[in-house]
Amino acid sequence: MSKNLANDELLFVPLGGVGEIGMNMSLYGYGDSWLMIDCGVTFGEDSAPGVDIVMADPSFIVERRDKLAGIVVTHGHEDHIGAIPHLWRRLGKPPIYATPFTAALLREKAIESGMERELKVTRIALSGRFEVGPFEIELVTVTHSIPEPNAVVLRTPLGTVVHTGDWKLDPGPLVGPTADEDRLRSIGDEGVLALICDSTNALKPGETGSETDVRQALTELVGKYQKRVIIACFASNVARVESIAAAGEAHDRNVALVGRSLWRIEKAARESGYMQDVPAFVSEDDAGFLPRDKALFICTGSQGEPRSALARIAQGDHPHVTIEAGDVVVFSSRIIPGNEKAINRLQNQLARRGVLIVTEQDHFVHVSGHPARAELVRMYQMLRPRIAVPVHGEMRHLIAHAELALECQAKQAIVTQNGQMIRLAPGPAEVVDEVPIGKLGLDGKCLRAISSEAVRDRQKMVFSGSALATLVLDRKGKLLATPTVTVRGILDDDKEMAIAGLGENLGRVITNLDSDQRGDDEVVRETARLAIRRSLNASHGKKPLTDVHIVRL
Repeated sequence: MSKNLANDELLFVPLGGVGEIGMNMSLYGYGDSWLMIDCGVTFGEDSAPGVDIVMADPSFIVERRDKLAGIVVTHGHEDHIGAIPHLWRRLGKPPIYATPFTAALLREKAIESGMERELKVTRIALSGRFEVGPFEIELVTVTHSIPEPNAVVLRTPLGTVVHTGDWKLDPGPLVGPTADEDRLRSIGDEGVLALICDSTNALKPGETGSETDVRQALTELVGKYQKRVIIACFASNVARVESIAAAGEAHDRNVALVGRSLWRIEKAARESGYMQDVPAFVSEDDAGFLPRDKALFICTGSQGEPRSALARIAQGDHPHVTIEAGDVVVFSSRIIPGNEKAINRLQNQLARRGVLIVTEQDHFVHVSGHPARAELVRMYQMLRPRIAVPVHGEMRHLIAHAELALECQAKQAIVTQNGQMIRLAPGPAEVVDEVPIGKLGLDGKCLRAISSEAVRDRQKMVFSGSALATLVLDRKGKLLATPTVTVRGILDDDKEMAIAGLGENLGRVITNLDSDQRGDDEVVRETARLAIRRSLNASHGKKPLTDVHIVRL
């Protein structure tokens, strides 16, 4: 563990984003330096109530932050940039490199975080080349569901590595150029040591599909309805937002943006030269005044996020937008694994209001931003890497990708996991070490380990309730009053009687201790704690988080 760099080794260490979708954070080590590619988040977990977002624990590289030459960002999705405002200072304030649109998003994040004077981003032109420490970096344009996605080419004396980031090969991306396949072939001709590649759709046959086709399908779909139409999509999918705007124009509907992140993306897109032909959107304040047959809303919340615009609309507590029976809500997105319950909950709320719900199962309303198997084959044909390391996917995706890579004539395919240190060169690629990993959660204003005592205590309270007992004793340990007990999250009927019984039972337990034990606060506290938990377990099958307060007079 905590292997030091050797000058003659090229290392790859994923801290997040392997065996999972989201929370991407990768390290490359060569010479006396480390390079980080992406620094993202994922959604909070049901097992960590109150935690909004989760990110990889960077402790390994924090301990070596003087060796961290910089962070290169592949694109602007939250699972690739969302952790930067939270971790950048811990990482030693390293330089950040990004293309203009992603840099604009990072600037907005810096402003929101009060870091605009500190967090500076070096803007790199599309297809740009630059150096970060000992690494020669080249960005190669690919396509994805956000403007300016890039594959990162890392050149070292030990070989060239291509880190794809998220990508697909869309012949009609609508926003931005198509993937630079000529450049990818040229890099393949130069020789590629290793391909670190997106695995999200490695089980999906064929090709993903084009944004151009989605635009046509959405335009046809909107034309079918005479009532208010709301389309939920990922805010960062600028091409999809443009397509919805085009559908509105085709059917004489006014298009409104509803959701803060949509307005933030729209601002960054226009500043970066995109959406120039898209008319100004209607504001949230004015959206509610549009006639139902002339309104088309673009909303955040396609993943069922509880604070999103669509969730608030479904609950009836959005300040400006309401829905009525007969209105239509289109989910122009896929379900990110882990969000199924939240999305089902949201869709049921909408259904109870009489809303017609349209998903990708009902109509062609979405294409993925990740490569299906045919596109993966094309990437391997262009780059012809010696080593394949699948990333960005669950284990079944990684295994399927590795098998496909071998079929595409890669000499090695390594299925890895977060924390494994892979030596890419010299010699055959192999796992040579493991480094500490973990997850950090944004808990209100605090960043803490998901495994921390505070989060564990909250888990216990959510599932088993809580109890607090107060004992008043004299200096010799004699009880001066019946103990008082407060219980939360367990008792309903006859609550006062149950609590009185708990207090009386607790008093008997403490009285039965010998005098030396009653004089020891720790013994009294632990005895009381166990007595309460045993009583509630016997009566209700719950062992609550229990605290005991002792007062001696």
